[in-house]
Amino acid sequence: MMFPIINSIASWVLKQRIHQIELFLKYPNEVQEELLLNLIRNCEETVIGNKYDFKSVTSYQTFIDRVPVSYYEDLEPLIEETRKGYQNIFWHSPIKWFAKSSGTTNAKSKFIPVSSEALEDCHYKGSKDLLAMYLHNNPESGLFLGKSLRLGGSSQIYANNNSYFGDLSAILIENMPLWAEFSSTPSNKTSLMSEWESKLAAIIQETKNENVTSFAGVPSWMMVLMQRILNETNHSHLLELWPNLEVYFHGGVSFEPYREPYKQLLPKSDFKYYEIYNASEGFFAIQDLNYSSDLLLMLDYGIFYEFIPMNTLGTPHEKIIRLAEVELETNYAVVITTNSGLWRYMIGDTVRFTSISPYRIRVTGRTKHHINVFGEELMVENADKALALTCKELKCTIKDYTVAPIFMKNKEKGAHEWIVEFEKAPESIAAFAQLLDTNLQSVNSDYEAKRYHNMTLNPLKLEVARENLFYDWLKERNKLGGQHKIPRLSNQRTYVEELLALQKEKK
Repeated sequence: MMFPIINSIASWVLKQRIHQIELFLKYPNEVQEELLLNLIRNCEETVIGNKYDFKSVTSYQTFIDRVPVSYYEDLEPLIEETRKGYQNIFWHSPIKWFAKSSGTTNAKSKFIPVSSEALEDCHYKGSKDLLAMYLHNNPESGLFLGKSLRLGGSSQIYANNNSYFGDLSAILIENMPLWAEFSSTPSNKTSLMSEWESKLAAIIQETKNENVTSFAGVPSWMMVLMQRILNETNHSHLLELWPNLEVYFHGGVSFEPYREPYKQLLPKSDFKYYEIYNASEGFFAIQDLNYSSDLLLMLDYGIFYEFIPMNTLGTPHEKIIRLAEVELETNYAVVITTNSGLWRYMIGDTVRFTSISPYRIRVTGRTKHHINVFGEELMVENADKALALTCKELKCTIKDYTVAPIFMKNKEKGAHEWIVEFEKAPESIAAFAQLLDTNLQSVNSDYEAKRYHNMTLNPLKLEVARENLFYDWLKERNKLGGQHKIPRLSNQRTYVEELLALQKEKK
């Protein structure tokens, strides 16, 4: 009896939102234009609003003529002023929360402003919409009969000048509505523990006897937790411990390299995987269909979108377009204007559109995380796909990887150097390297052209990482857990050289 009552109430509440989603599906560009003008009207009296005379901005064209595209470094002085307690600088309501993020490339931390509007109308709205879409597609779900195991918030909240900073996940947990806290495990106290190893142990103790029906977190770190839970409980897979598990909500990194390992952890043919695309700067897109790899771009979260074709980024011909002008299967850098006061801000991600009615995307990588030393334009999406194809054919699985160029030297041609840590190694490393190289050529025509008869690039070089190499590398940098990620691709050899040195040191 409890099953239909709980699901009926939850479904009724969440499905009201489906009707609102249908509005921006029908009128996407109009919704975006209206949203932008509302953001501008709200901030006419701010420092930024006065600087660009927002009072006289009445169109998108006027807006882009006045407001330049910005990077974090451009906004940092204003953000620091706000962190000191000054308000009404780039957003009209007080901002006291800052999501601390170093991403994967910068040692220096960024402090991304998070307004109360962004918390309620973007981040939490995104979480509710994820549930609404999932229930809409799976009306017989028993999701609310158990709890969601969450993994995030790798650092506590720190106070300074009446402002607060920490991981975005920690901020969300700190401000979480009661309904969400009641349906989640572990407790807030455990979720906010800072020390990673102690936190894992505490999570296992709190969750192993719960009725877990879903889990949510970054695939790489969630896998570490799942494997430790199995070791602790002596189960062969997770469904023995939690038989009612039905869905994994994931984001943060591409799921492709982890798809096969998760099938072993969750051997259930109809198990669901739902992907989200969010960051410290906002909640952007949600998988809206079962068994899909496309994400629906959410257009009414207080975020206005613009896009820069990657083949023009940083060139004299750089072109910035709005949503109505995007084309299919083109890599774009994402520019956002948000209800936290980020005006035409480059978030550093790249996407491509797989549909324009409705607008659906796939995340392809980072503007700084690709390799184009030799004109090969290798994106993270290419690397993930080639790796997944190779692992599937050779029946092996990986934990992590990173790639960097081998620069031309003494008339020697260039190449790519891969460091791969295997969960289950292939029978032949040489066969793996050869097939991976072939698959890279099949998914990227530019790489194929450079590899043709070894014209520009030699075959890739593969270094097999020792066990826990990437884990130890992150641990040395105090980046275990949370949103921290392994940098997949780089035009420089900094990460690869550090990893190779650590590999040699511990052998």
